[in-house]
Amino acid sequence: MESESVVGKYKLGRTVGEGAFAKVRLGVDGETGGTVAVKVIHRDTVRKHNLVCQVKREIGAMKLLNHPNVVKIHEVIATKTKVCLVMEYVSGGQLSDRLSCVKRLDEREAMKYFYQLIDAVDYCHRRGVYHRDLKQPENLMLDGQGNLKLSDFGLSALTKPGQLLSTSCGSPCYIAPEVILHKSYDGAAADVWSCGVILFELLAGYLPFQDRSLTSLYRRISRPQFSFPQWFTPHQKKLISRILNPSPIKRAKITDILKDKWFHEDHDLPMRIENIDDGSDAPEEFRTDSESSHTSEVREADELNPEPERFINAFQLISTCSDLDLSGLFHERKTKLGSPHPVQETLEKIRIAAKDVSLSVWRLDSSVVRLQDSRLLERSIPDLALLAEVIEVTSTHCVVEVSKSNGHKNAFRKQLTKKMAIKLSRIEVSVLA
Repeated sequence: MESESVVGKYKLGRTVGEGAFAKVRLGVDGETGGTVAVKVIHRDTVRKHNLVCQVKREIGAMKLLNHPNVVKIHEVIATKTKVCLVMEYVSGGQLSDRLSCVKRLDEREAMKYFYQLIDAVDYCHRRGVYHRDLKQPENLMLDGQGNLKLSDFGLSALTKPGQLLSTSCGSPCYIAPEVILHKSYDGAAADVWSCGVILFELLAGYLPFQDRSLTSLYRRISRPQFSFPQWFTPHQKKLISRILNPSPIKRAKITDILKDKWFHEDHDLPMRIENIDDGSDAPEEFRTDSESSHTSEVREADELNPEPERFINAFQLISTCSDLDLSGLFHERKTKLGSPHPVQETLEKIRIAAKDVSLSVWRLDSSVVRLQDSRLLERSIPDLALLAEVIEVTSTHCVVEVSKSNGHKNAFRKQLTKKMAIKLSRIEVSVLA
């Protein structure tokens, strides 16, 4: 048995999962008694293996998602040595465990899991999240009621729908042909390919592409070279062939899959999660359910982007929301404020706010200013120096990021922040200093 420890209000117990860089431990909420899963990541390990961006991506993606078939993240707790992701505990184990017991699933059960997978992936895509590592066994879980849960967003991409990606990642047997070529690819099409491989695996009991040689495996995938077992029905073969099309342009899209005849053969399928109003003026990834733990923060960022034609990358959105700010996990935290003004007007208001607390303003470039105590500067004592960077979100809205350049007088930084908030006419301000 593993010794217990406490992180925040959670008492940690035995390890229920382990990866190359993290452990997942069972946790009990000290206030409610509820069970959670706590992914424990050591800061030193993250820095040593250059995983900072990967961890930020995973947290950022999960924070944006609230879907019954996606593992939820409740909160992130950072200590001096660890970063702990407190997540929904999925008690049913991995989908591969179910598959290993029965070798292959019957059509009805396979359809249920595939439908839940496709619905979850579609939900992610509409919020600008592309998983890029859909596979068994690690990333497909089952809850206590036997419903599928999508997990592990460490390799996910957060970007504008339709924008091409370039990083080659994923598991060899599930990877799309275009990703193998190390060229730009559509994240949605690549995820759909992986879903097709999973559907084949559920119905057949084995993978469509297998080879001990990685070169030979990639050759099989690129062609693609596979054969259907004799028990596959014509509808199953047709659908999988449409999904496993080597051309991402000709490959079936999720809308095509859901209209396929295989889904309309008197099967009882659950209702799809349609909580995004595609006709809304707001960008899709800003839309969220009322149950979401970060609804107010997302809405706040949404108000900074009233122009529907201007797109804010999902990770940029995260960086502008105090509740979702991840910079303090591994680096010194910065203070961020929203400004309902253009860049030049915002810089002028920063100058006025700095003057109110006896700071001189030095323009470093078109969007960055240095703020320093003029009295100490005259005595060559750079005890207090701050940098304020203005980041344009839209033509009429900015984010002001205040960071410490020299000195340790956080009180001055907080005082300046409050002054700036008043000048920028921001109603709610969170000081992260």
